[in-house]
Amino acid sequence: MLDKTYPYYLANRPQQPNAELEVRDKYSGKVATRVAVPDARAIEKAIVAAVKATAPMRAFKPWARQAVLEHCVARFTERRDELAMALCVEAGKPIRDAAGEVTRLIETFRIAAAEAVRLDGQTLNLELAPRLDGYHGYTRRVPIGAVSFITPFNFPLNLVAHKVAPAIAAGCPFVLKPSEKTPIGALIIGQVLAETDLPRGAFSILPVDGEHATPLVEDERFKLLSFTGGQIGWDLKARAGRKKVVLELGGNAACIIDADQAGKLDAIVERLVFGAFYQSGQSCIGVQRIYAHASLYEPLKKKLVAATRKLKAGDPKKKDVFIGPMIDEAAAERLQGWIDEARRAGARLLCGGKRQGNMLEATLMEDVPREAKANRLEAFGPFALLAPFDTLDEAIAQVNDADYGLQAGIFTDSLEHAMRAWDELEQGGVIVNDIPSFRVDNMPYGGIKLSGFGREGVGYAIEDMSEVRLMVMRRRE
Repeated sequence: MLDKTYPYYLANRPQQPNAELEVRDKYSGKVATRVAVPDARAIEKAIVAAVKATAPMRAFKPWARQAVLEHCVARFTERRDELAMALCVEAGKPIRDAAGEVTRLIETFRIAAAEAVRLDGQTLNLELAPRLDGYHGYTRRVPIGAVSFITPFNFPLNLVAHKVAPAIAAGCPFVLKPSEKTPIGALIIGQVLAETDLPRGAFSILPVDGEHATPLVEDERFKLLSFTGGQIGWDLKARAGRKKVVLELGGNAACIIDADQAGKLDAIVERLVFGAFYQSGQSCIGVQRIYAHASLYEPLKKKLVAATRKLKAGDPKKKDVFIGPMIDEAAAERLQGWIDEARRAGARLLCGGKRQGNMLEATLMEDVPREAKANRLEAFGPFALLAPFDTLDEAIAQVNDADYGLQAGIFTDSLEHAMRAWDELEQGGVIVNDIPSFRVDNMPYGGIKLSGFGREGVGYAIEDMSEVRLMVMRRRE
């Protein structure tokens, strides 16, 4: 199980001045552990240390950064079971999903280790006219400086990894605020980083609440803010000043099942069930809207409802449990309210819809009105709606009729339809013949509209955390 208490990390070193933050087992509701909380002075010290570490981190050789990341890969692999159980307890993540997230944590650091020694530049041809004879240009990428990170509760390991690992690879000192609801994964990452020879001040991990995170947003000493979370991100961007900002703010992911998929419904249903309900639907790219061609709608609905009803809910520590708790009762109560609102507006409940505390049944609905919250907003829970369409144009219009645009999926055997979806769906990414919940940790990941802007993915994050420096050399005769 978890340790009795966990320190926070200030300038690479553990600090245990108190044990003020209670972290509860999200299934039992009992206090599982306690975490030290930094005060305003500690936050200021972390920022000062990160700024001081800018030059040492820039001088920290690529092979040395790679060695740090490879150490993390080895230690996370050794502590795999501990990390998975921490996720299971602090986030209520079913143990199978927790094990999968640990695997992605390891993969993300492994990708970053490879990228750390690939920060190459270009040779530029500047001899574009007679007056430029003898001039040559060269570029390389240099670290941007101290950066700040804020991460949410739903992926306490991998969303932290997508900020921390690229920062180390790029050579940027960082201050991280993990969610105070799920700080343990980030603090275990801090334990492992503290074993390395990173320059003093290279990292601080501060589990404060949002109110006390203001310096991470507004302080001009940071050169970049990377935030993953809800729509409050737009307010943070407005307050961030001149620094770069990267936002990943959620989605309302849709999936199209084309008319030519009649013989593949069983496999599609298996993926849809996973996409809609894994880790209790608390994923930015969880399947929320399912659009099936009218010729397939009824058989797909029948199979989907049957498969959903078979999902086992309960204690996420049990290996056969698929649906665990939502992060807290308020989140489950909110989504149940949206379901009830949709029913009052004429939607039909196909299965689920009942709640006990922070446990909400896997829920499917149809005939959900266009303006219902369950259709327009991010459900972020075990919920999906179904709707039929007659033409691909209609399906694309339904997917695009949303304020979010993170990722969408389409199952089709038509190359033309796949290309049209890629051309016309207003999304950051289009997944063909799989659910929009698909993600590999080296691919560009991010959205448009209310889903934010900028792209994560290790190599793309490294680009944001570095800048191009040009050298022009004149050959003298």
